[in-house]
Order: sequence, then structure tokens, then C-alpha cells
Amino acid sequence: MATTLHRSQLPGLDLLHSGKVRDVFGLDDERLLMVASDRLSAFDVVLPDPIPGKGEMLCQISNFWFARTAHLVPNHLTGDSVASVLPPGTDVALYARRSVVVKKLRPVPVEAIARGYLIGSGWKDYQRSGSVCGIALPAGLRQAEQLPEPIFTPSTKAAAGSHDENVSFDAVVALVGADLAEQVRAATLEIYRHACAHAAARGILIADTKLEFGLDEAGVLHVMDEMLTPDSSRFWPADSYAVGTSPPSYDKQFVRDYLETLDWDKTAPGPRVPAEVIAATREKYAEALWRLADLRID
Repeated sequence: MATTLHRSQLPGLDLLHSGKVRDVFGLDDERLLMVASDRLSAFDVVLPDPIPGKGEMLCQISNFWFARTAHLVPNHLTGDSVASVLPPGTDVALYARRSVVVKKLRPVPVEAIARGYLIGSGWKDYQRSGSVCGIALPAGLRQAEQLPEPIFTPSTKAAAGSHDENVSFDAVVALVGADLAEQVRAATLEIYRHACAHAAARGILIADTKLEFGLDEAGVLHVMDEMLTPDSSRFWPADSYAVGTSPPSYDKQFVRDYLETLDWDKTAPGPRVPAEVIAATREKYAEALWRLADLRID
């Protein structure tokens, strides 16, 4: 049975960060507890209505990919039981499928993005300049067209309430150094290619994805946070994909489309979302989890 959690209540644990979706608690010098809530954000505003079970689905699909790519790049999971770190009296069932105990890493201050198709901000950059993040692309490409090869198109990690900004690889080198920048680029593209092959066999195209990385005490690169979820990626059904359009995706587009019909200035507080829009959005997350990982959360 799916659970619903809008905001974590874990008295006795130190809340280090509460983001748009995830709450992060300190456990000790080496570990954190990361909780994926059911909060829904759109246009960088957290909406008042959660999507029941969304956090569980995001956590489980991330865990699926972390396990599937562990031979490629180390990840932040410790393998420790969530139940073992929860405060006494906590409803374990509420947190068990939406939480993970992770290593405390030093974040790399870059959003690591792999793109295999020309869509979103990459399409806008290409229309304007013929390139994406300083990478020149062939002339005449159309919206949603597959690129000759996947490309690494990083962005800055913006402060809360601000938008990330696409940057060149040289800007990443200037920020973190050439060696680490090369490691992040190689890891991002290797994970993306591996995930695309699996997803294609399940009838899903991964247009792009955003990864986050951190370093352990020995300086070893780890992938962390979430991984290849509908919140961090564009998943397109292969059977409805067409070049020259913006294909439908397994994400919160239902909510975005509804909000675009309102007289709302896209600033907080966000408007209420009708039950049928919430249900349709939840179904898209559930379908992605089932098709990619053979998992259901009812």
C-alpha cells in the first residue's frame, strides 16, 4: 500500500536540508538519511497538494538504477537499514520505501546533464546559436531529434528559488579542475548510455538526464541524490515519439499543462491541483517505475 508524506517528522534527527522533494537528516559523521517526500514542484514552486506515493516511486526507481550501474560508478548508498536509524516510535512503513541511508559526500557543484535528443533548454540554445553549452551541432536538426552522439551539457547549481544556468565544459574545468571535470563527464555519459540501452528494450527513450556527484574522503567520485527518475530525466514512450514535436513524457507534464491554464504568476504560494490531475500524474510515475524496473507501488 502506498503511503503519503508531505513533510518528514523525525524528532531527534538533525534536519540539514529540506528541498523541493527531499529532506536530508544527519545521522553521524559519515552518514545521512535521505527521505523522498510526495511534495510536487512546478516552475520552481512547491505546490500545496502532494502526489501520494510519488516519493516511494522516486526512491525505488533511483535504487534500481544505483544497483544496475554500481559496476560503472560507485554510488552513495550504504546498504544500512532505514528502520535501524529511525527515531523510536516512528511509523517505519511511512519511511521504509521512500528513504535511504547514504554516505556523507562532498558535492561537486555542477549539474551533470547528458543529452541524447534535442529538447528543452538544449533546443532553445541550438535555435539561438547552433550549439548547446558550447558544443557545435550539425545544422538543420529539428526539435526532439536524436543527436549523432550523446553530449555532456552541464549547468550551474543555482541557489534556491533561482534557475540553473547552462555552462560550457571549460566553465566546469575552471570551477572544479580538469581532472574532476573529465571524470564527471565520462561517468555521466557512461551511465546515460547504459541506461538508454536498458530503457530502449522496455520501449522508453531517455531524452536526457541530470545526475549529481560527490567525493568521499579519499576523493573517489560517487553518483548521489536521485538517479534517472521522471523528475530528473525526460522519458519518452518510443511508440509515440516523433521528430519535430515535443513528445509526451513520464513526468509531471499533466500538472504543468493544468497550471498553464490558470491566471497564476508562477510565484509562491502555488495553486491547488484537482484530484484528477494528481491521479493522472501519479499514473505516469507508476508506469515509468513498472516499465523500467518491473516494480509496482499500489
